[in-house]
Amino acid sequence: MKKIQLIIVAAILALASCGNKDDITIQGTLAGGAGKVIYIEEMTPDSRLFLDSVTLDSKGHFKFRYTMPYKTFYNVHVSDADYIVLLPDMGETITIEGCYDSLSNTYHLQGGSESQLLWQLQDYSNHGSQALRDIVATDQQNQQLLSEGTITEAEYSAARQLTDSLYLSAFADQQHYVVNFIEDNLGSLTTLIALYKPFNNRPLINPEDSFEFYEAVLEGLEESLPDNPHTLNFKNQVERTRFQYAR
Repeated sequence: MKKIQLIIVAAILALASCGNKDDITIQGTLAGGAGKVIYIEEMTPDSRLFLDSVTLDSKGHFKFRYTMPYKTFYNVHVSDADYIVLLPDMGETITIEGCYDSLSNTYHLQGGSESQLLWQLQDYSNHGSQALRDIVATDQQNQQLLSEGTITEAEYSAARQLTDSLYLSAFADQQHYVVNFIEDNLGSLTTLIALYKPFNNRPLINPEDSFEFYEAVLEGLEESLPDNPHTLNFKNQVERTRFQYAR
């Protein structure tokens, strides 16, 4: 009898340790983050909903567990300007590593296939941002040389044509990546993040010129996640703009 009781107790403890199957765990280690705070929000279709703030321990570790109401995005940030977006599945554990003071530029992930996709998207966007900074810095240097009289107006004009060409190439490169990302991942909510990716404050997918991508994203989501609040909200957006941009 005692053996049976011990087995029952052990089974109950094992089930309790597993947690709710709808729980997600977001954890990680951020260099330089000891004693600092990280914030976690749910990105609802309409706004960002604050969930929790977690103080990193002396080694920069943190851990957060939450029961998902439905498949949705999570914003993990150290400041309003430095954040990452996750898209976990129910029951997943996602482990983040990076630097606290440069989270979005340094983080890596383990676990979470769709969160991995968003990391790849962000990583490519980071490369584009660096290319843009280099182009702007080069143009500023050329302007300085012009103001000092080191180069002529004609020489600056030629240099400006080069930096403009580099800018257009960088924009096209980012646009090409986003288009391929969307086409490869139709049916995933990650396509919503890709669809609205900007470059230098310009949309990479402009609905006025490329509304077919909005239609394709919606079709994929209606097939895979028809009742998801993000799908329903996006459907309303598409319907509001369809007659304005569709050709």
